[in-house]
Amino acid sequence: MSRSAPLVPVPLRAPLALLLAGALALTACDGGVHGTPGGPGLRDPYFPRAGNGGYDVTHYDLDLAYDPDRDRLSGTATLTARATQDLTAFDLDLDGLDVQKISVGGDPARWNRTGQELTVRPHDDLDEGRVFRVTVAYAGTPRTITDPDGSQEGWLPTDDGAVALGEPTGSMAWFPGNHHPSDKASYDLTITVPEGLQAVSNGELTASRTGGGRTTSHWHSAEPMASYLATLAIGDYDVHTSTLADGLPVYLAVDPAEAAASRKVLGLLPSVMTWAQGTFGPYPFSSTGAIVDREGDAEYALETQNRPFFPGAPDTETLVHELAHQWYGDSVTPRTWRDMWLNEGFATYAEWLWAEDHGGDSAQETFDELYAHGEDDYDDLWSFPPGKPSSAAHLSDSPVYQRGAMVLHKIRQRLGDTAFLALLRDWPTTHRHGNADTEDFTSYVEDLAPDEDFGPIWDEWLYGEGKPDQP
Repeated sequence: MSRSAPLVPVPLRAPLALLLAGALALTACDGGVHGTPGGPGLRDPYFPRAGNGGYDVTHYDLDLAYDPDRDRLSGTATLTARATQDLTAFDLDLDGLDVQKISVGGDPARWNRTGQELTVRPHDDLDEGRVFRVTVAYAGTPRTITDPDGSQEGWLPTDDGAVALGEPTGSMAWFPGNHHPSDKASYDLTITVPEGLQAVSNGELTASRTGGGRTTSHWHSAEPMASYLATLAIGDYDVHTSTLADGLPVYLAVDPAEAAASRKVLGLLPSVMTWAQGTFGPYPFSSTGAIVDREGDAEYALETQNRPFFPGAPDTETLVHELAHQWYGDSVTPRTWRDMWLNEGFATYAEWLWAEDHGGDSAQETFDELYAHGEDDYDDLWSFPPGKPSSAAHLSDSPVYQRGAMVLHKIRQRLGDTAFLALLRDWPTTHRHGNADTEDFTSYVEDLAPDEDFGPIWDEWLYGEGKPDQP
């Protein structure tokens, strides 16, 4: 590991050390030293080292360059943050890459590294409430991270470039930050790549210029975004821009190898968006779209903010699922990874509703089929409750998705269709661009119908072990 300056001073001769120790003690008594280091993790139930304590990031400004031939990423990340306590030091999450220099408020800062923890010690302590900027210059070959469930995320090299995917912790492979879903921020991303390639990110493309054999693009995301939803796709794409009937910009980037196979389903995007806004309420972001890369470039689709990522041409159900996440997961983001079912249960139930509204099975028929044959089609459906996944390796298993959707259907049965459809709109409106956990949701549902008893749903379907009995 490298570091710009040692945090531990060279040992002093004893008399001088004693004098300095006494001076520091007097300073502390006078109130000159009052801060403490921020915590190196937020104690998430499944990823305890993810995120950091002591500050809140409000904006990321990333200035990056990527050379696919050498798989080399270089960049400068400037974070604007607010101290939530008196700080003598704070941590950033960064897995891999070589740090070259760090400054806080324009002054050089000392730093060291232990694993994914990049500890920064500013020249001066930061008072609680102070807004500050930390700038990190770094470079190297970004890492591909293997998740507890065996899937890969972080920085994924492809035949013509790379794609960055971040759920749950992969974003720390390509930029330093406070990488936990509870800390959302706005983003500006400037990326330079070889001429002939496109670089697609979240938000809106505000500028692009080509010269000297390189193309530089600037993407701006004004609405708050959890870092796991940030993406950067670099490659040869067919790019199409348009607007929906309501004026919302649409940006599609499709690998030419997937263009023909994607055309029909992507052509449904306007109608899916119209249906979703009618079902879930006003769209929470400033643009929409999709990124379709080659099949095999990643192992899964992901609800990256503004424009979901698909490895190969998506089917209709997957398009509906990932667009529904823009409300449930992207705008209303889980407070911890234990609350993952609030993302995936809603997005899965959106598939059921789409089918119900477009000539397919009703949600009740889908529920009944799952309940009757869950052990056959989803052999782990009853292996743990959606509100308490058994471990980080099982956050993407079917109890979080299908059984999470079944919880919502039980709520629909109890509330009735009119009140439930109102819930689908009011929940993402109430927590727009914020964070929420399972307790927030259950309290919200109970407040909707204070005379109803939701206890059996929570006890048996949300938190209960094994297959619940059907009433």
